[in-house]
Amino acid sequence: MLWDIDRTLVYVGEVDRTAYREAFAEVVGRPAERLPAKGTGVTMPLAIRGLLEDNGVTGPEADDLLPRMLEVVPRRFAAHTEDVRQFGTVLPGAMQALKAVGAEPDLVSTVLTGNLRANALIKLGVFGMNRYVDATIGGFSSDDAHRPALVAVAQRRAGERFGCTFDVGSTVIVGDSLEDVRTGMEGGARVIAVASGTTPAERLAEAGADVVLPDLTDAARLLQEIRGLTDRAGTQ
Repeated sequence: MLWDIDRTLVYVGEVDRTAYREAFAEVVGRPAERLPAKGTGVTMPLAIRGLLEDNGVTGPEADDLLPRMLEVVPRRFAAHTEDVRQFGTVLPGAMQALKAVGAEPDLVSTVLTGNLRANALIKLGVFGMNRYVDATIGGFSSDDAHRPALVAVAQRRAGERFGCTFDVGSTVIVGDSLEDVRTGMEGGARVIAVASGTTPAERLAEAGADVVLPDLTDAARLLQEIRGLTDRAGTQ
């Protein structure tokens, strides 16, 4: 089980964008006039690259500054951990869904996220979700900026941990964005899309999600859909 974090499990408001704004000012030396769009599911390295380019930092200069930005953004985000706690929210049913999946002995929960690893761990830890996912076998944008590639990263790590092979027939992504759907289709996983973010259910279905749920409040339905997808894949 590969869980997306933002707008699937939690919503942290403007904290990510605050970190982007502060990092840009620190690294570039002037305020950013434009910030990344919300709720797209784009990985942080790509969002930060876009932040630089949208604010006039392009070409070789952007190439030079991107690594520094990738160092500063997690530090700036960590400085706002209390803001995550105060202003962030757990989305409806998310904790119960994590607990339900975690109680199944043959299901392994981890994350596949566009967050840099450090940012993801803060979000999971603040809300106590780190108790229900094994982040050591997940996929983060620190591993690869190309989100579909993270499926193989997580499958390899889980395979090494458990001594087995994970493939499209045994891997399910739960996420809210079109990027989550694309990640599963291109990366090799089934997709349960949740219309808890900025993308309507019909668009998630049109994009190719195997299942679309309105939210995560029905844990029994979620487990049923997981079983249906993995059983179906195993018979194909």
